[in-house]
Amino acid sequence: MEKSVRVRRSVLYVPASSKRALAKIASLNADVVIFDLEDAVAPEVKEDARETLREYFRAFPRSKAERIIRINNLNGEWGAEDFLAARACNPNAILLPKVETPQEITGVAEILDETDASEGVRLWAMIETPRGILNAGEIAELGLRSTARLDCFVLGTNDIARETGTKSRAYLAPWLMQVLLCARAGRLDVIDGVYNDFADMDGFVAECGEAARMGFDGKSLIHPTQIETANSAFFPDAASVVTARSIVEAFAAPENVNRGAISLDGRMVERLHLESAKMLLAKFDLIGEK
Repeated sequence: MEKSVRVRRSVLYVPASSKRALAKIASLNADVVIFDLEDAVAPEVKEDARETLREYFRAFPRSKAERIIRINNLNGEWGAEDFLAARACNPNAILLPKVETPQEITGVAEILDETDASEGVRLWAMIETPRGILNAGEIAELGLRSTARLDCFVLGTNDIARETGTKSRAYLAPWLMQVLLCARAGRLDVIDGVYNDFADMDGFVAECGEAARMGFDGKSLIHPTQIETANSAFFPDAASVVTARSIVEAFAAPENVNRGAISLDGRMVERLHLESAKMLLAKFDLIGEK
């Protein structure tokens, strides 16, 4: 099953209740905007936030950024109304919080199908609890089923740290890599969690670099000042682009079209490297279009 290549370097949370924050989105260079109806919205303004979001999507039916709406848990007090509001907005995806089982994904996918939602409305999953991490493999397998609509995992590192009592990101790393491995097995994108101190740019630069080296597709952001740093950290470096182009060109040569592995610049290159090279170049070209 072919999946569309998307650029998701910078994933900015915006409170759905804040008209001021919504008004700034068009001027920002974030690859993805998550309109948050969950943690960022106080209980007493949940209803107002939904209406503000509906008005925003009616006023701006198109966007250069991918648009995701995070809703409250469907089994909770606000989840059902959040879902109806999100469905009406026709976003690129609906982000489900604290996903712990595959059934949470398939249940929402079935509702979307029953309400004739466009196939373009996808599902993202927050992995932010110990049970969610333990079940990440089963959940990620849904990425191989087009009917499940699942496209992306988002790490909720604050919640993971709180629920486990972990005090340092260094100790979270094994769990983050476990989720990333599961995501890749399901052909999903995976976004690293937020960096809370947006005034500490040095720390943020370091964490973005670490996340990029770990293999994440992008970084969750809590402030617009973090966008350009994330975009830079997850931008393919020049050497990688040159190498990718040489791999694609080498396999395109008539003598190599049907070969599984070739020698290139003194090293053995297989078709798995070709697929990775094509993916990198596709993302590079999309960034150029942006």
